[in-house]
Amino acid sequence: MKKRYLTFNILLLVYSQLIFAQPKNPNYDEGKIPTYTLPNVLESEGGIIVNSVDKWFNIRRPEILKLFKQNVYGEIPQQDIKISFKLQSIKNDALNGLATRKQVKIILSNHDKTLTLSVLLYTPNSCQKPVPAFLGLNFIGNQSVTNELDIPITTNWVGNYKKYHISDHKAGEQTRGCKTYRWQIEKILKNGYAIATCHYGDIDPDFDDGFQNGIHPLFYKEGQNKLQSDEWGSIGAWAWGLSRILDYLETDKDVDGSRVAVIGHSRLGKTALWAGALDQRFALVISNDSGCGGAALFRRRIGETVEMINRSFPHWFCENFKNFNNKEDKLPVDQHMLISLIAPRPVYIASAEEDRWADPKGEFLSALNADPVYRLLKTDGFAVREMPAVNYPLFSRIGYHIRSGKHDLSEYDWQQYLFFADKFMK
Repeated sequence: MKKRYLTFNILLLVYSQLIFAQPKNPNYDEGKIPTYTLPNVLESEGGIIVNSVDKWFNIRRPEILKLFKQNVYGEIPQQDIKISFKLQSIKNDALNGLATRKQVKIILSNHDKTLTLSVLLYTPNSCQKPVPAFLGLNFIGNQSVTNELDIPITTNWVGNYKKYHISDHKAGEQTRGCKTYRWQIEKILKNGYAIATCHYGDIDPDFDDGFQNGIHPLFYKEGQNKLQSDEWGSIGAWAWGLSRILDYLETDKDVDGSRVAVIGHSRLGKTALWAGALDQRFALVISNDSGCGGAALFRRRIGETVEMINRSFPHWFCENFKNFNNKEDKLPVDQHMLISLIAPRPVYIASAEEDRWADPKGEFLSALNADPVYRLLKTDGFAVREMPAVNYPLFSRIGYHIRSGKHDLSEYDWQQYLFFADKFMK
């Protein structure tokens, strides 16, 4: 009887969480967007007008970064943990001789806890080394980005995808190569770039269990078993993990660690932007269809909103972010300020015409309103003032396109990213 009662309570909890996570009907009507005023990216909270490079880097940029940490993505605990790299395998004739392939373990440990990240790295054989590189996290495991049969299938948590017959959060053989179209590895290699990836679930599984899994427990102090309200959520953890992979790439003689572009799609597009803001070693930042919490302005309240994202994904951001559910105007930041933190490094923001949930116009407006910082720092900033036509890319220091189609990372997107990288990293 007791066992049945416990089972019933678990089912009730799961059901209530599912109901709680359901978003309200989203607004897609531009006419219903409330009047809003964006925070002035070039005026400090104390009223100082930021009109010089020194004032930007010494006053306003640190202030904005702190505001994002406190209110949106969370602070990363300041603890030193042990990091080591282990080359698991190397194949000099991968992809029919096109590339050298390395599989690397990044081992993270603190106290009695250890976490291992599995990194897959391809470098082109036809180029003089070291080469520039793209770095991004993947959703289903390293085996999903390539058809090579000797890439181990991840044993870590993966999301359930009906399309790929994943129902128990475990990847199977059917996931091998299922996302090759998103990675365009051969095209990247033939254009003279390396490509590195890691499964995001290696860093932090993407579900809410109070941060008892993944990287977070390695940072818990003695007696701690939950996060403080201003500490990092999963997006912060994934971004931190990208920096640890960059640590490795800086040691690899085949990769130019000073020319690494960080890229992400959807929630990992949000992650790429935050990683680029936190870690100025990333030479170039690419956000693909990142939406709310990524490139889209919060204050527009169109498509996904702060309340919707916090209800559906309560573990992505810090707990303090929930204070702004339906109170976007109270936020001391908005996402144009996130883009500005990347300046003067090049950043590319991409949207999809049918991806209304991610608010393509809001993503464009973030780029537009980050432009003053880029121009203050002596770059060409953003090339336009009006939203461009579909499939008409822009390659100024802030790059942008809106393409036809849905929420995805496509070959068309990669064509633009490679052109952009050629302009700024070669």
